[in-house]
Amino acid sequence: MSFPVDIVVVSNVPKDLGPGAQVLVVDLRNKDPWSLPFAHKEIFVERINQYDLFVYSEDDTLVTERNLRAFLEASAVLPDDEIPGFLRFEKCSDGTMNLPEIHGHFHWDPQSVRERNGDTFAFFTNEHAACYALTRNQLQKAVESGGYLVDAHKEKYDLLCTCATDPYTQCGMKKLICISRVDEFLIHHLPNKYVCTSFGIGGAEFRKQLDRLMHIGSNGCGSKTLFPTETKLPASAFSKSYYEAVRSDLLEAIPAEAQRVLSVGCGTGAMEATLKRQGKRVVAVPLDPVIPGEAMDENVELVTLEESRQKLGNLKFDCLLLSNILHLIPDPQRLLQNLGELLCRDATIVVLTPNLASAAMLWKRLRGDARVKGIGNYQTSGVHLTSPSVVRHWLSKAGMTQDKRIDILPPQRQKFERVAWNVFRTLLSAEFIVVARKA
Repeated sequence: MSFPVDIVVVSNVPKDLGPGAQVLVVDLRNKDPWSLPFAHKEIFVERINQYDLFVYSEDDTLVTERNLRAFLEASAVLPDDEIPGFLRFEKCSDGTMNLPEIHGHFHWDPQSVRERNGDTFAFFTNEHAACYALTRNQLQKAVESGGYLVDAHKEKYDLLCTCATDPYTQCGMKKLICISRVDEFLIHHLPNKYVCTSFGIGGAEFRKQLDRLMHIGSNGCGSKTLFPTETKLPASAFSKSYYEAVRSDLLEAIPAEAQRVLSVGCGTGAMEATLKRQGKRVVAVPLDPVIPGEAMDENVELVTLEESRQKLGNLKFDCLLLSNILHLIPDPQRLLQNLGELLCRDATIVVLTPNLASAAMLWKRLRGDARVKGIGNYQTSGVHLTSPSVVRHWLSKAGMTQDKRIDILPPQRQKFERVAWNVFRTLLSAEFIVVARKA
C-alpha cells in the first residue's frame, strides 16, 4: 500500500513470520480457540492515538488499498452512527463471482436504502464480512459506547463472526454497504471454499438485487418486509430462509388439478417458478421487493397483501401455499382468515412449518438450553410454538379443515420412519406439512 501500514498478528503460540509483521502472543479468552481474535480490540485501544485507520481481518481475507480508500471516502459523508462496510466475494473457476454472506435468512432491508452525497447505501442483515475498518473517531465512539471492550461472547453469530461484528451489533453504529460503488467494497475470501456449494449467491443474482435496491432508492420510498422474518433466538434459529429450494414433498401436496395458486412469503421464487412452468397461474406475495428474482424471471405475478384486492379483483384461488411463515407471523389465525377470503370453496391450503413440540425441542427446553430460551413467547423470541395441534386449531378458527398431516423426519431419524407409530413419528419430526381445505 502507498501509506505506512503496521501488521500485528495475534497468536496463542510464538511464530516467526519474518520482517514486516509483529506477532503478539496472548492467552486464550476461554477454552474455545475462536475466542483468541477478541484480543485485537485491546491492541486497537492501546494504540488509538498512533494510527488514523484500524483494520481487523481474518487471515484469509484480502483487504486492498482500493477498499480502504473507498472506506475513507464513504466515512467522510456518513453521519457518526453509520459505518461503511464490506462484503466478501469468491471467484469461481469460470471467473464468475459468489457472495457467501448472502444466504439463508440474511437479506437487504428495503427500508434502509438512502442517499449520501450522491452515493446510495443500504443495510444487509448479515453484518459479518470477516473484517471491519474504523477511523480513529469511529473507534473512539465504539469504545465510549461500552460495547467494544467486552469479553469473548456469541449471540447472533458464533465467536469468530461476533468478533468481526461487535462495532455494529454492540456499539450503536449501523453498517451500510455502498451499493452504487459496490465493487470498491467487495473483498476477496481467498480460499474460495463456498463456490462449489449452494452457500451464497452468484454474481448475476447479486447484481439483480442491487438493481432493485437502486430502483427503490431512485423512487425515494422503501417498501417494508412482509413480516418479521428473523427470530430473536440465538443464531436467529427458525428464521425464514429467503433462498428455499424446490421441495418435492411440497409439490406433491399441491393437487395436480389446482390451477390458481397463491403463495404468501415468496423468497427468490424457485417453488413459484416451478409451479408456473407446470402451467398453473401463480400469484406470489414476496417477502420484499428485492428478493423474488427467479419468480420475476418466470413472470410470476407479484403483489403485496395490500394490493391483492385491488389487483386481483374477484379472482379466487384453488390453492394457498404457506411455506415456513406461520410460526413467524404476529397473528397467524388472523392472516389465515384474511387469506381465506381469497380462496374458492374447497380450496386446498398447504402449510409447511417447523415442529417446535418435537422430542428434541422439549428436551432442550427442559434442560434450559439457551438456544431455545423464550421460545413460544412471541414477544421475546419472535416465534410461535408451532405443533400439529396448534396449527390445526389456527386452521379450524379460520374456517379450514385439516385433511392430512405429513411428518418430516430429519435424515438421522429417517431409519425409524417405517416402524414408528404416528405419535412417535410426530415426536421425531423436525417439521410437518398440513394439507387442509376451505370449508
